Amino acid sequence: MRVQRCLKSIASVLVMTSAVVLSGCSDSEVGDVSLGVFTTKDIKIDALEDPVVTGVTCHISSIEADLDLSDPSDSSIACRQTGPINAAMIAAIDKSDSGEVIFKKSKSVFFKNMKLRRIYDAKSQTLIYLSYSTKETSGSYKHSISTVPLWETGAYVQSTQPKAD
Repeated sequence: MRVQRCLKSIASVLVMTSAVVLSGCSDSEVGDVSLGVFTTKDIKIDALEDPVVTGVTCHISSIEADLDLSDPSDSSIACRQTGPINAAMIAAIDKSDSGEVIFKKSKSVFFKNMKLRRIYDAKSQTLIYLSYSTKETSGSYKHSISTVPLWETGAYVQSTQPKAD
C-alpha cells in the first residue's frame, strides 16, 4: 500500500514536470542551447516568418531562465530573405515611421515583453526589423536590429531619375 502511494506520487511529479517542460516549448523554436550544468538559463532561438512579407524569416536568440520570474532583456536578431518578396506584400505593410509589431513574447510576470517590429525605409527600399525589450534594464532598453534590402526582388522599384555624369 505504501509503495503504491509512493509510486503514484512519483508518477504525479513526473507528469507535472513534463507539463511544465513542454509548456516552455514554442512552435517557432528552432534551437535551445544550455548555458551550463549549474544554471537554469538557456539560449532559445526562434525562427519567425514575417506574417505579411512571407519571403522574410527572422531568427531571434534570447535567454530564458526557467526558474526566474523575469528573463534577461538581451536579444539578438538576424533577418534574411528566404523566399519571394513582391510589390503586393510591400503595399500591404504599415509604412509609418514606427512601423508595426509583428511578434510579441512575454519575458516576465512583471509586464516585460520582447517585441519584433517591422519598419519600411522607402528611400533605400529596405525592411528594418527591430527586436527590443519593453522594460528598462540597467539604464537601457535592450534592442537589436537587422535589415533586408529589397534589391533584386519583385518588390524593388527601379529609379526613374537620370544618372549624373
